[in-house]
Amino acid sequence: MALDVANSVILRFDHEKSVDRFAVPEQLESFCEAATRLSAERNIFPTLAPPSAASRGHLIQLREATDRYFRQLIETGQDDNALLADLLTTSATALKNAPDTHSLQAATARSVLNLMAGPDRTRLRICGHCGWLFIDRSKNRSRIWCDMAVCGNRHKAAKHYRRKKETAS
Repeated sequence: MALDVANSVILRFDHEKSVDRFAVPEQLESFCEAATRLSAERNIFPTLAPPSAASRGHLIQLREATDRYFRQLIETGQDDNALLADLLTTSATALKNAPDTHSLQAATARSVLNLMAGPDRTRLRICGHCGWLFIDRSKNRSRIWCDMAVCGNRHKAAKHYRRKKETAS
């Protein structure tokens, strides 16, 4: 859940093409419905409610703090105390201001805390194609893309195109 929320900004570092999926309330509701059906943590969070307009800011702050912290952790392999403190503070604020435990912001905050303390933390990666954060669950921990069906396919197609072009020249 934590990474799904962090990845709700598509093409985060391409300011011309970047899309915030939480900017439109209907997309936020769709996200909650999909997360309820598909989340790996659905046993923990059986139903997710979107945040109210008043508390949406807490969710966005949590999303951004989550992205900053885990991205920095992946890139450097080191904890940053300031980013960690910011993430813990925003997680606490999200939990404190959540209307109930079934809200998206409460579920995200709990997921962030579980990810920070759990074994998957060492398997975090950044997709080489789209820049999303993901957990590498491959045996040898060598996956370089978030999803084979999208980024992996694009990566392999581009590699095939380059080989074919080199052969033709």
